[in-house]
Amino acid sequence: MLLLVGLGNPGREYERNRHNIGFMAVDAIVRRHGFGAFRPRFDGHLADGNLDGRRVLAFKPMTYMNDSGRAVGAAVNFYKMPAKDVLVLHDEIDLAAGKIRVKRGGGHAGHNGLRSIHAHIGDGYGRLRLGVGHPGDKGRVASHVLKDFAKADNEWVEKLLDAVADHVGLLAAGDDANFASRVALDMNPPKHKPKPENLNDKDSEEKNDDGL
Repeated sequence: MLLLVGLGNPGREYERNRHNIGFMAVDAIVRRHGFGAFRPRFDGHLADGNLDGRRVLAFKPMTYMNDSGRAVGAAVNFYKMPAKDVLVLHDEIDLAAGKIRVKRGGGHAGHNGLRSIHAHIGDGYGRLRLGVGHPGDKGRVASHVLKDFAKADNEWVEKLLDAVADHVGLLAAGDDANFASRVALDMNPPKHKPKPENLNDKDSEEKNDDGL
């Protein structure tokens, strides 16, 4: 079983915040793969489903970002899950907008939601880092992540959420590299060059036009 955790803040005023892209991604996965309805559990919202034959619980802590670990810890303890079976989806300012990175274990890099999860279940869980870009000034980070995505961001945000939902089965199976490659390809599909004109055919047409 896999616990798929999206991080964010509850309440309509936070719905489109950059900080809530983890919630958005989990919602997209639940819709795409026909999970059951979210129901209140463990100070959060929990939906049951499966990905490629593996049972997956999608979870959104409703404790606010800085206390996410309390809700995640309650779910992990109830299901007696090892930390390695937890995958957290969260915003990442140190990645360019629309970029992703999969990480298994390691530090929290100052992210308050991850810091809280570390405190409750340790550092052995996986995480999908969803790039929202950096404001360029350390002093503006809080206001940056707590502001809504701009209208100009909507196209790449929706494309990213679709790509994550489409390929999350690979992530659930532990195929991180293939998942990352597929998402990157969806975000930046190859540009098709126009087919070069066949010079021989052109010459032939010109000759026919001359009656030769």
